[in-house]
Amino acid sequence: MRDVAVVGFAQRQMREFDGSPTCVELLVPIFRECYEQTGLTRKDIGFWCSGSSDYLAGRSFSFVSAIDAIGALPPINESHVEMDAAWALYEAWLKIQTGEVDTALVYGFGKSSASVLRRTLALQLDPYTMTPLWPDTVSIAALQARLGLDQGLWDEAALASVVDRSLCDAESNEWAIRRGASSVEDLLARPLYADPLRKHDIAPVSDGAAAIVLAAGDRARDACERPAWITHISHHIDPLHLGERDLTTSPSTRRSAPTRPVQVAELHAPFSHQELILRRELQLADDVAINPSGGALAANPMFSAGLNRIGEAAKRVWDGSADAVLGHATSGPALQQNLVALMEARG
Repeated sequence: MRDVAVVGFAQRQMREFDGSPTCVELLVPIFRECYEQTGLTRKDIGFWCSGSSDYLAGRSFSFVSAIDAIGALPPINESHVEMDAAWALYEAWLKIQTGEVDTALVYGFGKSSASVLRRTLALQLDPYTMTPLWPDTVSIAALQARLGLDQGLWDEAALASVVDRSLCDAESNEWAIRRGASSVEDLLARPLYADPLRKHDIAPVSDGAAAIVLAAGDRARDACERPAWITHISHHIDPLHLGERDLTTSPSTRRSAPTRPVQVAELHAPFSHQELILRRELQLADDVAINPSGGALAANPMFSAGLNRIGEAAKRVWDGSADAVLGHATSGPALQQNLVALMEARG
């Protein structure tokens, strides 16, 4: 296996676009920031891979227009996934493993504010038995949270504790949409939104984009003083039909988990109770720092939020605050699909 590392990361997270810039206008400064971080240029990137959704954009092959942010000439080696860009990162990692390229730039983007997100995401359900009922993502997550409460796996105070910590940590994240903790008691006193969830238990609807640069071997060492080497990456999927799986567990996360301990874990949990599920399935120790960026409860831009978790975790290796970190991404209803990446520093 080739040694591959995360060497660059840039993001933008916002509640709404100021003047509704196109995805190209959003991506250009992000790409420029990645070039400045790594010293690479457009011509140095061997492979490009993006994550987005035509359903969210409202037009076919919407990702093609985003390629204008890269530049038309010379032609590029490019691919796309119709899901969170964390899976585009997996494809790029495989591309580097083949030996065809040494570098890759992965990016994701989505404008959730242009539609009613919780209804749009119902289109990812089974088209014959579930989508016609239009069960939205918040209601499905509320059912999942209620199952855990009724089984005694967590209580409302545990959910509030997750939110309190996340919003407190988000104070140091310049891109957080929601930040500022109060107390568990204050959070519990707020009204229910989708029983048993309150609004703060649900990730805010946010627009945004992100990009990560991958490089192999010496190219990584030249681009970054302390590369975040990907020593484990895996993803699995659980059944789509909600009645075919126990919603209080996540077998796909368990199967994707690394065996080595970590110091920091960035978990893509759009709902507070889902963090509790992920922590249990990944068997994270009590001293592991969870979502020091604030996580998805602070900002959850579609199709880049999972990539953000990998980038935020990699930053902890770059700045020397951690030697082993975990980045997690999810897609689909109620933690249906999960990807886990372990990144480590090396001497």
